[in-house]
Parts: sequence; structure tokens; C-alpha cells
Amino acid sequence: MNTDWIEKIHRISEEKQRLLNTLKDCGYYEELLSVAEMMTETLRSGGRIFTAGNGGSAADAQHFTGEIVGRFLKDREPLPSVSLVTDPVVVTSVANDYGYDSVFERQLSGLGKKGDILLAISTSGNSENLNRAVIKAGEMGMVSVGLTGRDGGRLRELCRMTLIVPSGSTPRIQEIHTFTVHMLCEIIEKELFG
Repeated sequence: MNTDWIEKIHRISEEKQRLLNTLKDCGYYEELLSVAEMMTETLRSGGRIFTAGNGGSAADAQHFTGEIVGRFLKDREPLPSVSLVTDPVVVTSVANDYGYDSVFERQLSGLGKKGDILLAISTSGNSENLNRAVIKAGEMGMVSVGLTGRDGGRLRELCRMTLIVPSGSTPRIQEIHTFTVHMLCEIIEKELFG
């Protein structure tokens, strides 16, 4: 293996550390705490958290739901969360009949209710299927939280709260999104179960 890779890995880790420092300086962690508090209160009052995303963001959406329904750090009662990305029959039938831009909006219409939360994850913030789901969530009285990157894209305007990773690098954005998912799960679990 070429030793150039070691230098590249070192540069990437330094880049990631600079990004983490930027998040600290721009108030990202305070916003993350506000989102976690809102999610905790929603779950405490009987609401659910829906998640959605495309590609790597779909994996983050599914990851969040898996940790909330299953467990994160401690054995506990399951919490109500639904990932809108995990049922291929529903996703492909809605995409076939209504178009891919409707896959999350249509599911939310059938499953969501006032007081629930939609966590919309997108590195760009400009995925039309997520934007339409956020608009539908608002019409239903749900709260939308965006987890995005770059300048926040359209999700920044549409969501009540948006956590924006200020980077143009998709891998770095996704790494911070995974960190954010873990922090949300840890805070929620600690607040609800001690």
C-alpha cells in the first residue's frame, strides 16, 4: 500500500477536526440540543418521529429510527419512530404511481399526525421529495427538522429547525450527520430513561 494514503488520511482527519471546531463556533451544538429537547418532549407526549432521506441520507434516517426503536446505549422500552425509506414495496409503488417526488409525502399523509416530527436528512437540502414531505408535514401540524449541509438549501427555508453542516464535502457532511444522529439518540435516551 502506498504511504501517500497515510498522509491523505491525516489531512482528512485534520479537515474533520476543523469542521468540528467550526460547528462549535457557529452554534450548531446549541441548535442540536434544542432539536433533542423538542424530540424528547414529542416522544414524552405520545408523538412519533418520522425520518426520510435519499442515498447515504436514507441510511442515516434508517439508522436514527433503528436506534430509537431498538436501543442506543441502554436497554429500555422502544420509542415510536418510523423510517419512510425502509419499505421497498411502498416506496416503489408510490414512485411508480405518483412519481419519486411523492414517496415521502404520500407515506406521511397516511401515517403522520399533528404533533409528530419529521426529520428530513439531505446533504444539499434540495431534494424535491424531502421538500414536498416537509410542506405536507407543515400542513398536517407536524414539526419538521432539517439535517443538511452546504448552505442548507431549500430545507433551511421550509423546516422549523435546521441543523446545517457548513461544508461543501459530501463525505464530511455525512460523517457529521452520523455524529448528530448519535448525539440526538443519546440525549433523548438519557432524558427519557435516566
